[in-house]
Amino acid sequence: MSIIDELLKDIPVPKMMKVKQTFDNKQIDDVDQALTDALQQEEIRKTVKPGMEIAVAVGSRGVDQIVEVTARTIKFLQDLGAKPFIVPSMGSHGGASAEGQIAVLAHLGVTEESANCEIRSSMEVVEIGQLENGLPVYVDKYASEADGIVVINRVKPHTAFRGTVESGIMKMIAIGLGKQKGAEACHQLGFEHMGKHIILMSNMILEKLPVLFGVATVENAFDKVAHVEVLLPDVIESRETELQKLAKKLLPKINFKNIDVLIIDEIGKNISGDGMDPNITGRYPTPYAHGGPEVNKMVVLDLTHETEGNANGVGTADFTTQRLIDKTDWDATYANGLTSTVVAPTKAATTLANDRLALKAAIKTCNILDFTQVKMVRIKNTLELSEIEVSEALLDEVENNEYLTKVSALFELEFDDEGNLA
Repeated sequence: MSIIDELLKDIPVPKMMKVKQTFDNKQIDDVDQALTDALQQEEIRKTVKPGMEIAVAVGSRGVDQIVEVTARTIKFLQDLGAKPFIVPSMGSHGGASAEGQIAVLAHLGVTEESANCEIRSSMEVVEIGQLENGLPVYVDKYASEADGIVVINRVKPHTAFRGTVESGIMKMIAIGLGKQKGAEACHQLGFEHMGKHIILMSNMILEKLPVLFGVATVENAFDKVAHVEVLLPDVIESRETELQKLAKKLLPKINFKNIDVLIIDEIGKNISGDGMDPNITGRYPTPYAHGGPEVNKMVVLDLTHETEGNANGVGTADFTTQRLIDKTDWDATYANGLTSTVVAPTKAATTLANDRLALKAAIKTCNILDFTQVKMVRIKNTLELSEIEVSEALLDEVENNEYLTKVSALFELEFDDEGNLA
């Protein structure tokens, strides 16, 4: 028996129960029609001329109905006689390569076939100016040469900073369209200044380039489109500020203020840019964001298939498993930290041989006297929170919370022969 096995052999794993969390589930049933209606603005129809080449910026996150929203926007432009093409707008994602960014879009379902238009992917950018502090502002070369630019993105809270504008249309303009060099420039002075720099960089691009409109969606707690809006350039900042408030109101959460041990089955870039959304876990990669539960110890068990080895975020956890480490592409993972300048999330957490040992290690170190009373929560990932598992010590809180409902009796966690959760 190893010293690790010896230290953890008597640590009890609590009984768990399945719990349903209730969130606002209002959504738009026909997003295609809602977007079609929103696009019918006279100013847009007057601006888009036949023959115009229009770059449509599409990003790298798992945005609900991104395939349909992209296709509808493209068709609208084509119906007006324009010649739209897609520009992958995702900073340094996809391995910071033109081919990699096309592959990322394909993973999302956005292809030349699905959109019925060309995808022009390049990491080449042009510098269109500098902020007063000397930070350069970059734009994708294809987009900079286009007759018009359209930006598609979801508006939601950022994971590393707070501001009137966080993730959304303006961030897509400043960082997504800026490719690797733009992302690097915007991150250069750190997340403390990110909210300000996104607005300044985006406004410079809006002033110097023909951005026609932005298509903004806001999703509910189940990652379904609850709101869609088409923003003209002169109202992008003011409207996005209001949409950010709506996004925060609809954000799902774990309905406990204090958690001794949080178990997350899987993390990945398709779940969040940080592997798991800090707005859900309460664990942030920087001191410039806040919110969520107080978590003493956090365990991440595995990577999603879609993340292709990028384990960004694993360093935010306290413990992980050998199988996660074995799946990790460290070059891709470290590239995240080198671009964002935040490297703690790309480190390896304390690594245990299997799930059982990782759970026991978290329980042993969670700073409570009676391990049988550990307040433990298990989630699949930070996107899927409608059903979670909680330990027996949280039973009273479940019964006294109107948003929580027990859906199972208490049960023992089952581990396979290798010590991993069945």
